[in-house]
Amino acid sequence: MRKDQLQDAVERLKEGNRRFMEAQHEIGDVSPEVRKVTGLKGQNPFALIITCSDSRVIPEAIFQVGIGEIFVIRIAGNVIDNHQLGSIEYAADHLGVKLIVVLGHTHCGAVDAAMLHNPDGYIRFITDEIKEAIGDTNDPYEASCLNVRHSVQVIESSQIIRHDEEEGLKVLGAVYDVETGEVHFLNR
Repeated sequence: MRKDQLQDAVERLKEGNRRFMEAQHEIGDVSPEVRKVTGLKGQNPFALIITCSDSRVIPEAIFQVGIGEIFVIRIAGNVIDNHQLGSIEYAADHLGVKLIVVLGHTHCGAVDAAMLHNPDGYIRFITDEIKEAIGDTNDPYEASCLNVRHSVQVIESSQIIRHDEEEGLKVLGAVYDVETGEVHFLNR
């Protein structure tokens, strides 16, 4: 993907987010026609969004896209392990995705659990990863940003992704404000 195409993909997400902030019920194209085309010809997403499983974070609505337009991976705390990294590599290498966005959000329960609690069970795998990312911060927004940046670094640790970045792939971090609906893309 050329630099101008990459910028177009980022702008497409930003424009979709602007429409979302004003929308009441609108989402992208989920028509029978697009289902048929993508069923017959496969998917061709222009971006991959890895985000939290939080029910308030709906990437297709947030970016006003429909069927086949974005590849979405959801996991509590938008943390990255080998399973997510394998899916990310698949999207980049086999689907041709040239834009990866790690989308954290405000009021994240997983970030809160990592900052303020010491949970038991399997959630520790998530909160321990977030604790590593956020260090000693006690500011929830800063913690969400640090967690996003950490996930970006984990993605970029993949040899396949590093190679794809040399070929034009871009990995970005962003934070979604659950109260306003606005997505803030993070500077690196």
